[in-house]
Amino acid sequence: MIETARGGTIKAWVKGVPVEPVAREQLENVAGLPFVHSHLAVMPDVHFGRGATVGSVIPTKGAIIPAAVGVDIGCGMMAIRTSLTGKTLPDNLAKVRSEIERKVPVGNGRGGSFGNTPASVVTRLRNSGLETRLDRIVEKHGKITPNHFSTQLGTLGGGNHFIELCLDEEDRVWIMLHSGSRGTGNRIGTYFIQEARKALEKRVLGYHVPDRDLAFFVEGEDLFTDYTEAVSWAQDYARLNREAMMDRVLQAVRETLREFTTDKHAVNCHHNYVERETHFGESVWVTRKGAVKAGEGDLGIIPGSMGAKSFIVRGKGNAESFCSCSHGAGRKMSRTAAKAKFTLDDHIKATRDVECRKDKGVIDETPMAYKDIDQVMAAQTDLVDVVHTLKQVVCVKG
Repeated sequence: MIETARGGTIKAWVKGVPVEPVAREQLENVAGLPFVHSHLAVMPDVHFGRGATVGSVIPTKGAIIPAAVGVDIGCGMMAIRTSLTGKTLPDNLAKVRSEIERKVPVGNGRGGSFGNTPASVVTRLRNSGLETRLDRIVEKHGKITPNHFSTQLGTLGGGNHFIELCLDEEDRVWIMLHSGSRGTGNRIGTYFIQEARKALEKRVLGYHVPDRDLAFFVEGEDLFTDYTEAVSWAQDYARLNREAMMDRVLQAVRETLREFTTDKHAVNCHHNYVERETHFGESVWVTRKGAVKAGEGDLGIIPGSMGAKSFIVRGKGNAESFCSCSHGAGRKMSRTAAKAKFTLDDHIKATRDVECRKDKGVIDETPMAYKDIDQVMAAQTDLVDVVHTLKQVVCVKG
């Protein structure tokens, strides 16, 4: 429990992990909002974010905060186990990484390379109904202007997004990836965050918010309905994006390694999203900003950083956490601070057992910029059970 000076209740799973003072201030800001239901739940990977901290679970009644959902709407993880083993992998995995990078366009903006979308991905997009749904959204909100959403399907963004090959405790090879709703999701999030600010200023009754990025929509307003429709689209697109990307990665691995099979079921979970759920007897909107649903029996993915362990977990359905767990290790310093503190040699040493980029462009993603994943996992033993422990051997970054 974290005491607050602004009202509200905060329940946090942060024993043994650092929490920045600026993050604590954000937690108090959110917990004190009048429409927060019961309490704010804080995961052990908590760190400073836009308006609200990353690593927050925010249950609200009759309102949603767009900036708490963020601009990488539907961002999440997907993982699937293969029949390959570590013993069957070649000593040098550079060819595998190179082929994945060739098959899966990476990056953002002008530096991105989106290539030609495979026919199978085009068919999947056509059958999904996403194009028609997006047309309806853009018809009402033309400023969103879709950002090549069809050609970005099955592509990896920059920053902390990644594709990995990992080994589990039985030496089985897993393919794991991290991505979201790409450029169009970003435009949806950015647009509605701005609209929420305007709505806050115009609203007759109004509420004081300690941070403009906590501007919100009230249920019943037209913008609330439009936002939930757009968010639902971005979340569905993000899930489809991960599935299409996984297809490309599997193809790359099959072309560079021996033939293999995969498990029938894959884990595919969001960690930046909002949905309606029932908690403590009330129907509420639950925003997980950098948090994974961990209802009883739910499978989830908690990745470490480049060179660190990752985990496939099963939720325990802890009611106090709104059935949630962390979405990763969580940053312990900003990207700017990481670039200033660590050298390329530091990064090379930290990732010596991983086939990955070892250049200045990824120093902000070096393992030392993140919290200790073992400490993070130790802080949430009442939220999840570990099903598999994974260790990266290949990591592709945008």
